[in-house]
Amino acid sequence: MISHPAIWAFRSSVRCWRHRAVLKAALQASDVKAWRWYSSSFRGVTGMEEILARVVAPLPTYETRDKSPPPPESNSLEFMHFYSSLDKEDKLGFLTKLSQDFGVDHKNLSELAVRLLDTQLRDLTTILQVEDRLRYGLTPRYKQLLNHISRVEGGVKFLVDLRADVLEIISSKASESPHIRDLNSTLKSLLTEWFSVGLLRLERITWQSPCEILQKISQYEAVHPVRNWSDLKRRVGPYRRCFAFTHAAMPMEPLVVLHVALTEDISDNIQSIVREFSTLESEEDRVVRELQSEFPHMAMFSSLSPIPGFSSWLQGLLSQYRKEGRGSDLLSEQEWKEVEQATDSAPGTPAMEALRKLITSSEWMRSERLTCVLEPVLMRLCAWYLYGEKRRSYALNPVANFHLQNGAAMWRLNWHADTSPRGVANSCGIMVNYRYFLSDTSKNSAVYLQNKVITASEQVLGLVSQFQKNSKL
Repeated sequence: MISHPAIWAFRSSVRCWRHRAVLKAALQASDVKAWRWYSSSFRGVTGMEEILARVVAPLPTYETRDKSPPPPESNSLEFMHFYSSLDKEDKLGFLTKLSQDFGVDHKNLSELAVRLLDTQLRDLTTILQVEDRLRYGLTPRYKQLLNHISRVEGGVKFLVDLRADVLEIISSKASESPHIRDLNSTLKSLLTEWFSVGLLRLERITWQSPCEILQKISQYEAVHPVRNWSDLKRRVGPYRRCFAFTHAAMPMEPLVVLHVALTEDISDNIQSIVREFSTLESEEDRVVRELQSEFPHMAMFSSLSPIPGFSSWLQGLLSQYRKEGRGSDLLSEQEWKEVEQATDSAPGTPAMEALRKLITSSEWMRSERLTCVLEPVLMRLCAWYLYGEKRRSYALNPVANFHLQNGAAMWRLNWHADTSPRGVANSCGIMVNYRYFLSDTSKNSAVYLQNKVITASEQVLGLVSQFQKNSKL
């Protein structure tokens, strides 16, 4: 039940990968003579066109699609080598030309579509054959090249990095080209197929694991950064378990890393865990089963997860309410009075602006009075953000969506759970437990994915109810 979350987690970590293995393979290939072959003159538009015309083979006809010999491996290596030699701006131009000039044959596709309409009164066999031709016609010409690149040494890694570049182009709006988006969809489809859960290998990471993979686990940890080698040793030491998913095409690249702390109770504070234990991230059934086989009496599985995006969502909500003059709808009258007194601000807009400024800093965490005033407000707002804010009918928060898809229950919000600067900036120091009841994970997952219903505890539902009573969205 982890294919989509695993791919999501895998996608989120690819941006920091580089091309070392790819460059080594390309430079050693006999078909690619030397680095200087790609002089600056070849990096212009003409050079790009020549390279693409040479390495992107025409799509075989429908009749010969299963009979055409594969293009030489040198085509893939030449493409990889040339692309790796480009700077950021030239990569954008190269990918634009690849996606636009070597994509789907739209003229042929239009003719096939007309032909399909013309055959609707014919026999079923003819209709299905034309539909199959149309389906084949939807294949971009460059997809064949991407498939062949995946078969050379370092090819899958290269395509992972290539998609990271495409995602950056899209997110930064460096290009609004629909062809770039189509290239992204093609790469996503291929990578999703190659990195399906059945093809991933789960291995336990210990202090005796290869230094290279330990270093990468330390380097890639973005939520709770590893401070030093001693910290890393603790995270893979006694009363902790660390698991990594790897792929045969990228054996020393941890695609998903799961840190587990063995505790007596469900944790409510990340600082104590990071100092004394490792975080419990038992998202996947395979990890849970692995732990159960080692510890048969283990009964509770829970994450202590960050809430990225809560603070920025709240900032936007406060700004919106201030512009619309609806500040009284967000907090109760008594709560606004307490905010005014604690911040020494006037009622109305000044109090709302004071609250907005407080949330942007961590100063309020040092004031016991402000902390007491803000705790009930922020806890119920955070509960609503996790439970009520949706994107396409699913949880807006990506971490929540990840765990809920896996069948977890939204179990408990924890106040002052992450008082680090990052924790305060991202979620006002609040963290959330997602609890896994093994007998219910399949049911919970199905209810969430099919009916968009979130399984939550009484504490979470109580906070949501408080929000609905005190706030008006």
